[in-house]
Amino acid sequence: MTGTSPGVVIVGASAAGLAAAETLRRSGHTGTITIIGDEPSAPYDRPPLSKEILSGVWAPDRLPLRSQADLDALGLDARYGRAATGLDPTARTVLLSDGSEAPYDGLIVATGVRPRQLPGAPAHVLRTRDDAMALRGRLGPGRGLVVVGAGFLGAEAAATAAALGTQVTLLEPAPVPLAHAVGEDVGRVLAQAHLDHGVDLRTGITVTEVVPSGVRLEDGSLVEAETVLVAVGSRPNTEWLAGSGLTLDDGVVCDEFSAAAPGVYGAGDVARWHNPLFNTSMRIEHRTNAAEQGMAAARNLLGAQRPYAPVPYFWSDQYDMKIRAYGYLRGHDEVRISEGSLPERKFLAVYRTGGHLTGVLSVGMPPKSTRPWQRAIATRTPWHDVAPTLPPSPTGRAA
Repeated sequence: MTGTSPGVVIVGASAAGLAAAETLRRSGHTGTITIIGDEPSAPYDRPPLSKEILSGVWAPDRLPLRSQADLDALGLDARYGRAATGLDPTARTVLLSDGSEAPYDGLIVATGVRPRQLPGAPAHVLRTRDDAMALRGRLGPGRGLVVVGAGFLGAEAAATAAALGTQVTLLEPAPVPLAHAVGEDVGRVLAQAHLDHGVDLRTGITVTEVVPSGVRLEDGSLVEAETVLVAVGSRPNTEWLAGSGLTLDDGVVCDEFSAAAPGVYGAGDVARWHNPLFNTSMRIEHRTNAAEQGMAAARNLLGAQRPYAPVPYFWSDQYDMKIRAYGYLRGHDEVRISEGSLPERKFLAVYRTGGHLTGVLSVGMPPKSTRPWQRAIATRTPWHDVAPTLPPSPTGRAA
């Protein structure tokens, strides 16, 4: 798809969409590249929203992923501030919110996700630059914040707010935050960090609605709050694809090449694809995956047809903890601590799913400590080759 190709449309002015556009150009595509985004600005980085932007360490002008000169060099037909509203795969046309159309020869869907909401009164969420700036103005000494949801986003926002002197209450329905992803023992360690920094962490708490004075709990009681941040997960932005014939199931369903249909590929948070390395379908909401899958989708659209089989990577900064993880930790069967100490919040944990090593997570460890494990995950190392090198679980059970 080079030379006089009718062009490629990328729906999503995101990290994934930008990576796809750059890869198309590097790979020799000289036709039109149309990039469509519902926000009125060029692609920008989202991980700093809950940390550097929320804390005020960064100004918003540090967020753009590329300079205007770099974007100009790509020769994009940039249509910002317009959302995709429909797809006609027969006519190969994307319909836009302003009534215009974008015809394509190849299409990359990179529309990302949006925050889940709770019933009731409006509450803050944290997905866009505007979201972060609106919340930032509500934080500081003498201010109060309730965060609903102690996943990675809620935990990062709680940590940032607490560091600014905000009185933070963190509400989580699970008995142990993040246990489903990192294991109970690791989850308890991360939870203790909030308590040690003065956050009022309450687990086993279900919030049913937001009210003007705070949040209502399942038992009918009220947790008063000056400001409420809802961080209870996200929904893939796929509504515009209804009736298109694409398979939609918690994302755009793609094969191992990130293909959703002939000439249509998915990338980033919105894409659910079959990762052959782990032999499972997954949808990954991490910045690194967005860029890598955007590149892979672009190459495969141009005919490379290489399976997209990454070892996923994510990181999180909370208080003085630098958390890094490689692999697919969800649904794991066992966790073992390979190095360090859980109580000291300086350790490396490895994860087993079935008969294979499938993940590694480090807290407070140097980056090089995870590299051998990353390589072992990428080569599908059997667990029986790993287990003899590991100490027994400190709790006598699979964490």
